[in-house]
Amino acid sequence: MGVLHTVLEHLHAGRWTEAHNLVQSDASELGAWLHGIVHIVEGDLEDAEHWYNQANRPFRSRGTLREELDSLARELANAPDGARR
Repeated sequence: MGVLHTVLEHLHAGRWTEAHNLVQSDASELGAWLHGIVHIVEGDLEDAEHWYNQANRPFRSRGTLREELDSLARELANAPDGARR
């Protein structure tokens, strides 16, 4: 299982600190998006917007947290093997 899958597991289990620590090791656009989502969970919207920008994702018109996590999981599942880390 890749790093981003593990980050998602941590988030779903309520382990935000572990998710945040781990997501920082992934430099991909999906990793940046997930990093932004982690900041949303933490309530740090300023940093979340920064990471959404790094991921080339719209921050102000994003979906709910559930929608963002579901969208990211779908993109991760469809990503080429190199992007799944």
